Formats: sequence, structure tokens, C-alpha cells
Amino acid sequence: MNERNLTLMTDLYELTMMQGYFKEQNNKTAVFDLFYRNNPSGNGFAVMAGLEQVIEYIKNLHFGESEIGYLRSTGLFEEDFLGYLKDFKFTGDIYAIPEGTVVFPREPLVKVVAPIMEAQLVETAILNIINHQCLIATKTVRVVHAARGDGIMEFGLRRAQGPDAGIYGARAAMIGGCVGTSNVLAGQMFDVPVKGTHAHSWIMSFPDELTAFRTYAKLYPTACILLVDTYDTLRSGVPNAITVFKEMRDAGIPMKGYGIRLDSGDLAYLSKKAKEMLDEAGFSDAIISASSDLDENLINSLKTQGATINSWGVGTNMITSSDWPAFGGVYKLVALKDEKTGEFIPKIKLSENTEKVTNPGNKTVYRIYGADTGKMIADLIALTDETYAENQPLLLFDPIDTWKKTHLTPGTYKMRELPVQIFKNGECVYESPSVMEIRDVCRRELDTLWDEAKRLINPHRAHIDLSSRLHAMKNSLLESVDYMTHHHG
Repeated sequence: MNERNLTLMTDLYELTMMQGYFKEQNNKTAVFDLFYRNNPSGNGFAVMAGLEQVIEYIKNLHFGESEIGYLRSTGLFEEDFLGYLKDFKFTGDIYAIPEGTVVFPREPLVKVVAPIMEAQLVETAILNIINHQCLIATKTVRVVHAARGDGIMEFGLRRAQGPDAGIYGARAAMIGGCVGTSNVLAGQMFDVPVKGTHAHSWIMSFPDELTAFRTYAKLYPTACILLVDTYDTLRSGVPNAITVFKEMRDAGIPMKGYGIRLDSGDLAYLSKKAKEMLDEAGFSDAIISASSDLDENLINSLKTQGATINSWGVGTNMITSSDWPAFGGVYKLVALKDEKTGEFIPKIKLSENTEKVTNPGNKTVYRIYGADTGKMIADLIALTDETYAENQPLLLFDPIDTWKKTHLTPGTYKMRELPVQIFKNGECVYESPSVMEIRDVCRRELDTLWDEAKRLINPHRAHIDLSSRLHAMKNSLLESVDYMTHHHG
């Protein structure tokens, strides 16, 4: 991200609106929420990812000569506004839920509190970054869940939708729980393990399969995963691999990180047969890895059929989230500051679709856990000036079916505020953890969910509640707008 100036990576209307605010001298402080409405792939939750790239983008926001020259050439912008852009820098506050955290629909994942011209400019890029990485991290968690403890390797670069999607998709996949990626640039940029074997072309370039295997084993004795399906998996590939493993064992080479890879055919049948042959030859700890248009459903099915695969290389379907191509995050104005009183005036967006009606006001999110289980009970979206204490009783109710209530007594629950401050007055006050640290965060977060919430199909739906004050404010805004539309139509 650092090599490129992404300041113009925005939709044109953000800049034309900015010029409008500039001309009207209307640069009120606004609060915008980034949230999403539906979990991808029918999952029970999503995973927050992409924040580090948002930070880099905000830090690097500036209009250089070429950007201003280009805007001038469009004929849409006047000199006084272009002059203002020359010294532009972000001066606002940003709050966000940290990467690796399990998140749910309607919760503000990122909150921007800034003069409206600045808040408007950054909308498109922040959505672009967060939508992409949340999508791939969430898809990866599904794939990892299906593998039931086996390692998942990210192999998607050649099928990703462009270089950025390949690089940052690999980052998100590592956060979601992969053990490594084949993408060497991602390995360098994010300090994550890189893994891979060899291609069919390696084997085809030798006079015969056995010579190809022997040569590879000599080069990489401690990472000797041999691709066995070039000619005939069970008649040629596996027997030749066993021959090479025996030669290695006889030569006293320690047998670690060795095994076979299957890349075609009936993976359940082939893996079982290969496992029998390897066991018989005394190589019961050999890795059996598979790659071949895998996704969570196919892995789940293969596990159910008793496939003996214990390492999975997943490419296209994970890096592109093939069944659910976009995350659907949106960025909505929820409050404007009254310059006289300094108070935030809540704003609401109405829609024919109930789920498109926004939650107004300057908000935060609390996660509530059972004190005895450490498992998540619910999330509570509340206004930032509300206070809660664990030694008080807590009432939760469903924002739609308000009669569905839960009373939590003191001592039975723990509360944690999810968003943290990232920027304060335009300065970054947050240090991003490493990708491998974020991966650990994600693993711990998944442990706070009940198994029912992690099911791949028809998962349990989490309770996402509004505080009483937020609920009342939302309803009174809805009623006042309703009055205006009916009486002043």
C-alpha cells in the first residue's frame, strides 16, 4: 500500500460532495458507521480483518501535484477547492473493532468521527479494504472449521482477482486460520509461513517419475511432499514415493515433513488406498495432502467419507469466496455534531426494507460473556455516553421482538467493549499486531462461540441487542419522520 498514493481511490461523488461542503462552508463533524447486514456464505458470524491496511491508507492520505492536476483536468473542480486539497490531511477520530474479532451484522466495525468533508473522502477506500479482507477471513474460518484440526494451506494466488486480491486475500486467510500460504510476497510482507511442493511439470521434465522424486528428495529432505498423480496414483505414484522414502530412511535421513500430495481423482478412495500402502511400508506418519478445487463443503464431505487426508491446499474457492463474492459492508451517516452545544444529533436512514433502516447516534458495542463458561451470550449496541457495570443487573431484549427478554444478574456475566480508538485528531494511536498474532486472536475469539454458532449450515443466530436508550431514540426518530412524511407530503 505504501508505494502507491491511494488518495484518489475514491468514488467521484465523494469529491464532488466535498467541493459542495467546501463552497457552503459546511464542514460539520459527522459520525459514520461501517457495518454489514448479512453474514457471508450463510455463516453464523464474520471475522474482522483489514484494519492495518486502513491505517496505512489514512496515514498516507495526501493530494500531490499529479492528483490535483488530474482533478483540474476533469473540469469539475474550482481553483479555491483544489487549493484547499493541497494541504489536506485527515484530522478526525477513528474507532474500530480489532482484527481477528468475531463480528455480527449491524455492528459498527469502523466508526469515523471527522469533519464531514474528510469522513466522506475516506468512505470508498475503507469499504474496499474492509469488505475484501472480512470476506476472505470469514470464508477461511469456514474452510478451517470443516478440516477439523488439519492444516489448511492458502494456494489461491494464481486464481485471485488481481495482485492485490491475491496478496491481501492471503493475509486475510492467514488471519482466518491457515497454517501457511504459497504466496511468497505475502510471506515477505506479513512475515507468515510460506509453503508449497512441486508441479506436475517437475515430474514430466525427468525421464521417469522415480528419478524426479529422488531428485526432489535430495534437494528438500525435510519438506519432501511428493505429487503422486501425474501418471497413475496407485500403480506408479505412491509405490515410487514409498521407494524414495525407504531410501531416505535407509540413508538415516530423519523422516519429518514428508508425504504425498493428491491433486485429482476420487480423493476419498485414493487417500484411503494410499494410506494402506504407506502404513504397510512403515510410513504411518506420512502427510497425505490434497488440493483440487476444495472448499468447506467438499472437505466436510471427504471427512465424512473417512478420507485419510490430513493437510489441505485450498485455492480458488477460498481466495475468491466463490459462493459469496462480496461482503456487503456499507458506510452510513448516523450523527452530526451541533456546533453550538457540541452534542451529536442522531440521524436515521429510512427505507422500504426494514433491514436497511440504520441505527442512529454515536455508538459502541459491548460483548457479554457468561462468567462461568466464557462463551458469548449476546452483543449490546449502545450509545457512547451510556455506562454499564458488571455489578448491576442487565436487561437484554430483542430489538424486533421486544418481548423476548433476558435478565442477567450481577456476577453471572462479563462485559467487554469491542471498539478501540485507532486515530485521535488525525494521529494514529494504535499499533497493529502481527498477522500471526491476529491469527491467535481469531482462534481465541472462535473459542468464545458455542459449537452451534460455528455450524456451516443453519448455524445458531447470535443475539445482537440495542440498549433501551438507543432503541427508544430509534423509535422516536422513526415516528417523527413518519409524521413529517404523512403531514407534509
